[in-house]
Amino acid sequence: MELSQLILQAEQDCQSVFAALEETELKNTKRVLSAFHEEDIAIRHFAPTTGYGYDDTGRDALERVFTRLFGAESAIVRPSIANGTAALSLCLFGLLLPGDHLLSITGAPYDTMETVIGLSGNAPGNLKEMGVSYSQLEMKDQKEIDIPAVLSAIQENTKVVLIQRSRGYAWRASLQPHEMADAIRAVHEKRPDIFVMVDNCYGEFICENEPTHFGADVCVGSLIKNPGGGIAPTGAYLAGTNRAIERIEARLTAPGLGREVGSYAASYRPFYQGLFMAPHTVTQALKTVILSARVFELLGMKTTPAYNAPRADIIQAIEMQKPDRLVAFCQGIQAASPIDASAVPEPWAMPGYTDEVIMAAGTFVSGASIELSADAPMREPFIVYLQGGLTYAHGKIALLTALEKMARKGCL
Repeated sequence: MELSQLILQAEQDCQSVFAALEETELKNTKRVLSAFHEEDIAIRHFAPTTGYGYDDTGRDALERVFTRLFGAESAIVRPSIANGTAALSLCLFGLLLPGDHLLSITGAPYDTMETVIGLSGNAPGNLKEMGVSYSQLEMKDQKEIDIPAVLSAIQENTKVVLIQRSRGYAWRASLQPHEMADAIRAVHEKRPDIFVMVDNCYGEFICENEPTHFGADVCVGSLIKNPGGGIAPTGAYLAGTNRAIERIEARLTAPGLGREVGSYAASYRPFYQGLFMAPHTVTQALKTVILSARVFELLGMKTTPAYNAPRADIIQAIEMQKPDRLVAFCQGIQAASPIDASAVPEPWAMPGYTDEVIMAAGTFVSGASIELSADAPMREPFIVYLQGGLTYAHGKIALLTALEKMARKGCL
């Protein structure tokens, strides 16, 4: 079968899945509109500020919109937070004190968090150096949180229980918000003082709710992923209970200052517009990765999740089995990018990662995972993680380009 025909066949197989995605997009767009209307968002909220940023109405209104969307009590939404890892680190250092214990209940965290915790390398200022201990539990059958094991693993000094929604660089299921609910409830019943923290990166607007709707104390994510809609140029958010956010905001600026300061000399318009576009952009990204899943399933390769399985994030894992096949796929995605298409990605020792990593990301916003990108650690069985896509049309074109690249190199 010709590659273009293969994609056409896969697309036909996906039609009922696509229809369900569009229903969720409609509901989430209504949810965003409602939050905008309830906060009376207007042109005045786009205005930049300088200096200390006291009474920054654009910043404060944006945080109230996020608070509503996440069913939270408070939120921090700041362009000054560099990325998702920085936001997660901010959260951990806000909630944990020397002598506390951090428990991950979804296996190993994403690679860059290992240096924050102190599991790899010896980066100055990590949690281990600060005297925070760490342990982790694997998910039951790589599909669900093992609640009895979680309750047994809680120590007297456990302060934060970490749930990573997305699979990261692991061959496990990602978690929908409702799939975290029983674990969150069980932890709080056993120890109401524990903060349940959710790394929500790649998961926003996939479903009609977020982990905070099911009792999570704080959700953390990047604005250059889902909630930025492909328009936000930088930043991250944290949304949760007042008890959690009040501790975190002291590390954001300084104790006693918290969220009261922090200016932004550029317009806030991209953050509002990106948030408005997010439900649609996320749907485009989902269509792209679902199509990719079906194509590689038809080619006889292992994928997770399956094309017609429930989704909890925008990431598609594809087991390439061979390093040359993985590299060719990433190079094909890069060649179809609107930006830096002439670049040829190769594996390299990227800071914060334990293995060499290859990354394809010809994006308008540097490192924006809501834009079409593919990356992978160079370790067996050579799984590539495809995510994003501002438009489904571009996703199809890029997929065909990647397949053609693999075919030319004789590794399809």
